Amino acid sequence: MRSNHSRLLQAPAAALAAGLLTGLAGFGAAASSPALASGSGILTPTAPIPSAPATTPPATSAPAPAPPAVGSPAAVLQADPAPAAETPSTPAAPAAPQAAPVTNSRILLALGKREIRLERDGKVYGPWPVAIGDPATPTPVGTFSVINKVTNPQYVSTKSGQKKGVIGPNGPLGDRWIGFKTKGANQFGIHGTPNAWSWTVSSRSAVTNGCVRMFHDHVRKLFEMVEVGTPVVVVK
Repeated sequence: MRSNHSRLLQAPAAALAAGLLTGLAGFGAAASSPALASGSGILTPTAPIPSAPATTPPATSAPAPAPPAVGSPAAVLQADPAPAAETPSTPAAPAAPQAAPVTNSRILLALGKREIRLERDGKVYGPWPVAIGDPATPTPVGTFSVINKVTNPQYVSTKSGQKKGVIGPNGPLGDRWIGFKTKGANQFGIHGTPNAWSWTVSSRSAVTNGCVRMFHDHVRKLFEMVEVGTPVVVVK
């Protein structure tokens, strides 16, 4: 009987010890895991489990492209200026080599009378009517000399470098040009007049850009009688 009673006492003690060990094990597991809350018999987490930090490297901007080298197409395109607006300009004529001054003749232009004449070897040829410069673009006053003579001159814009109009009697300069003064890219000269503008000569008008217009017959005669170097005297 003692033996059986002893075994009966040992069984509850063993069960109690096993329960205590189980409880301690459960307490240890709960302490090492995230906090949990119970509800309706289901355990749910009360705090989110942290995720691993992102490993994607930060984006970096691409390096700026190098500027185009001088002479490359891009640089040339950027350097091209916009074209300037076209404006009227004094006609240009090719210059001739300098010659020795002519002493036996001179061209005399009287702006007040709007007439021109040639004095040569003691004789006077003319006077002939002319059209002269507008007050805004006057014909220059002073003593000059013939610097070139051109047959069938071509009017060239000093702004754009483009040729304007036809050449010959119906061109802006007629078919004869006697240049006597340069001013920058411009040149002043005595030249013919197309028929459409002949009224400016017959009326002795002040309408040009500074040049001197004559009738075709008159300027052709003057052209044949003067040389490069002939003095040109312009008075008021």
